[in-house]
Amino acid sequence: MSLETIATLDLGNFLSTDKNIRDRFVKELGDSLKEFGFFAIGNHGVDQGLIEKNYALMQEFFELPVEVKKKYEIEGGGGQRGYTSFGKEHAKDSKYPDLKEFWHVGREVPEGHALKKIYQPNVWIKEIPEYEEAALELMNQLDRLAGLTLRALSLYLGENEHTFDSMLEYGNSILRTIHYPEIPEGAHPQSVRAGAHEDINLITILCESTAPGLELLRRDGTWLPIHAQKGFMVIDSGDMLARITNQVIPATTHRVVNPGNSRERRFSMPYFVHPRPDAELACLKSCISEGNPQKYPPILADDFLTERLIEIGLIKK
Repeated sequence: MSLETIATLDLGNFLSTDKNIRDRFVKELGDSLKEFGFFAIGNHGVDQGLIEKNYALMQEFFELPVEVKKKYEIEGGGGQRGYTSFGKEHAKDSKYPDLKEFWHVGREVPEGHALKKIYQPNVWIKEIPEYEEAALELMNQLDRLAGLTLRALSLYLGENEHTFDSMLEYGNSILRTIHYPEIPEGAHPQSVRAGAHEDINLITILCESTAPGLELLRRDGTWLPIHAQKGFMVIDSGDMLARITNQVIPATTHRVVNPGNSRERRFSMPYFVHPRPDAELACLKSCISEGNPQKYPPILADDFLTERLIEIGLIKK
């Protein structure tokens, strides 16, 4: 595999009964995450029609009048459910707002489950009732892909294949649909669609966006444009995974830049895969060595998430 760009993988190879094919998939996935923090994957088992339906329904929402959308914005909720208005979020350590608005759907758990009291209830759009079923089914399919991805990574790290399974069960994952409108007149020259940042979570699954703009920061300090082929997902590693792997798998800085010679709008749909709030983020033993001593003390996933939401402006101190 050439490491001039991120790996492009076929999930069917991980599900193969041929050990050599499966082992090659594991190595290519791990090597790409270690070098770039990103890889692309096809044959991923997520229905393309369902992705397109979610985009179409959310485009309807984003085209509603501002006063209607604002009804779905939960003040003080940390942006964890419902609508977050244009310009509210910013990258960590940046004072310039991102040029985007977005919608969040979070984990639903059965009645009587202990996490029912912890997770905020989802907000559903009265004007677009069919969105609820479409979003929840998409999350179910993305959950399967997330589980298989982390099983492959566990093998790459020399861990038990099921290392992340319990952490993912009813994890605090978020489906975010983002609308980047046409760049407004008078936007601050330092504001971009999404400022340079690392994701908070374990991994992020990026459903194919409607336009280019995503770039990752290479180790040599240059930016590499990333735009998945039709039918492929892009997956990247977040800060929680970097912490658990003791930086063996880093969280790569990435951004979404403004279009060069146009003002076109853009939609994207990342799925932020989070562990359960009570999961302990502790460095894996396989990632600690004399040459790579333990860098972080254990911390609960919910405590880490809260720290980061404060840093990006979605929760007030």
